[in-house]
Amino acid sequence: MRNLRRLVPATLALSFGLLSVSCRLITHRTIRRNGKIATPAQILVTASRDDLVARISRIYNAIQSFQATVAMTPSVGSVYKGQITEIHDVRAYVLFRKPADIRIIAQLPVVGTRAFDMVSNGRNFKFFLVSKNLFVEGSNSAPATSKNKLENLRPSAFLSSMLIRPPEPDEHSFLEDQTDEENALYILQFIRLTPDGRPSASRSVWFDRLDLSITRQVVYDGGGDIISDTRYAKWQAYSGVTFPAHIDINRPKDGYGVVMDITQMQMNTPLTDDKFVLNKPEGAQLQVIGAAPSPTTDRQAPR
Repeated sequence: MRNLRRLVPATLALSFGLLSVSCRLITHRTIRRNGKIATPAQILVTASRDDLVARISRIYNAIQSFQATVAMTPSVGSVYKGQITEIHDVRAYVLFRKPADIRIIAQLPVVGTRAFDMVSNGRNFKFFLVSKNLFVEGSNSAPATSKNKLENLRPSAFLSSMLIRPPEPDEHSFLEDQTDEENALYILQFIRLTPDGRPSASRSVWFDRLDLSITRQVVYDGGGDIISDTRYAKWQAYSGVTFPAHIDINRPKDGYGVVMDITQMQMNTPLTDDKFVLNKPEGAQLQVIGAAPSPTTDRQAPR
């Protein structure tokens, strides 16, 4: 018993010593969600690939048309060029009607006069740049190659970013879980098969796992380069239809970007054909994409 009593203090001392050492070896890392420290109340939502595909379809199918007033910030340059120049305080009106009619009218800051006007029916587009008195028209598939990056604006580029489409028949998808100490995301990857059967990335749609809202869509070309990178925030309900009030579009290959903040939205209101008509102003220089600029201002586009 005497020896046992001697061992008890030594055992306790050793236990406290080990506990002290282990406490110094244990650290706690802070988890952040959307830039803020995570709390126990922030429970991550679990979803499958089919759940997220269905979510995209519900949002897209609920929209038949809209007429939006937006605060627009166009920019030229890209992160790849090392410089971006922004034009602030531009007001714009965006009109959309399914399946693919879109028109965008932008006004200059302060004076409120028209900066540009463009329209597309899903196949062809027309674009009037007021500052150069230039009227451009051509196929949506025509390349944007102008050295003046603002001349590369295309209504179809706005549409493909503002609306996140469900999977096309030739698109295959798989789900990636990107949850770590800084992010909690689902990334729905879409791929297409090349003619020789190889998989090629077509786009990716990113979801916040706190509420499954869509935060980003990246679209790729056939070689894997980014065509567009769009960020979404401030999702709101407009007449019962959810839509992002903040849209940040970047098109690095075309050399421009556009940030849009919706200030007014009329969702699913009828829009007549005349809303999507844009005629060449008298005296404007006509340029057909894929052809040299017209030597006369009144010459019509080739058919």
